[in-house]
Amino acid sequence: MIVYLTSSLRALRRDSKAVTAIEYGLIAALIAVVIIAAVSALGVGASSTFNTVASEL
Repeated sequence: MIVYLTSSLRALRRDSKAVTAIEYGLIAALIAVVIIAAVSALGVGASSTFNTVASEL
């Protein structure tokens, strides 16, 4: 089983298309994390602003 996994990993390293696909996957995951963090931060700020406006009314 371990021999199969190591040979598969070696084959992936030699295949440039697989390496490129892995790189694109990592970039997409990083972009998703940044978007989630930005939306979360923006959501907290927007919620605070709406609460302030609501309390002033």
